[in-house]
Amino acid sequence: MMAIEAVEHEIATRGFALLPAREVRALLEASGPLDDIERFAASWDGLALDTYMADGGRYRRRRHAAFAVVDGRITRKPHQPHYQTVEYNPLHGGIARWFEPILPEIGSGAALQTILRFCARLFGDLAKDAREWHVEAHQFRIEARPGEQGRPTPEGMHRDGVDYVLVLLIHRQNIVSGTTTIHDLEQRPLGSFTLAYPFDAAIVEDARVYHGVTAVSPLDPAAPAFRDVLVVTFRKI
Repeated sequence: MMAIEAVEHEIATRGFALLPAREVRALLEASGPLDDIERFAASWDGLALDTYMADGGRYRRRRHAAFAVVDGRITRKPHQPHYQTVEYNPLHGGIARWFEPILPEIGSGAALQTILRFCARLFGDLAKDAREWHVEAHQFRIEARPGEQGRPTPEGMHRDGVDYVLVLLIHRQNIVSGTTTIHDLEQRPLGSFTLAYPFDAAIVEDARVYHGVTAVSPLDPAAPAFRDVLVVTFRKI
């Protein structure tokens, strides 16, 4: 099993870590229970359509929640919009985007709380001066149809304007591609990894690297095709 210290070293050295499912699951289980993981994964079936898509696409569904982490203690904040500046998101930045909230039983459930605890430990070790974090969790489903690719990052290679980002695969069905790519600040490629199995993950230090994901297409055009991920961002207060 990869120790959390090895992940910390990789992020500190390279600005990112691309982790296979078996390692991530072990790290999460060392942080807390995953008793409701099946209910957690099934909650992606209830995501609402993202109506803010500037490219006119109807392929993204999502829910959102904000949390505070203070000295390791996690508290859910009142529901609020997701906001990014145009500098970080030229496609969707500059507006307050209100998404449907992550369901209360999912937000307080074992799986998400364990994921947040893991992130708080990992990012707290990397940024030892941070006492308080603003945390956002995003459930994303990217759908692909014949004639309409699903674009996980329609804004292209980007940074999020936070300190750290976790991208965790929950499920993928009947799709091809969806490769996560990492570039340095001069846009030179550093690494790539296709999140293929539940718990495959990419973790980035946002100030040091750009990240993006290639579009997904259906393998069988007659069957449902989608990519489900959880994105968690941590920003120092």
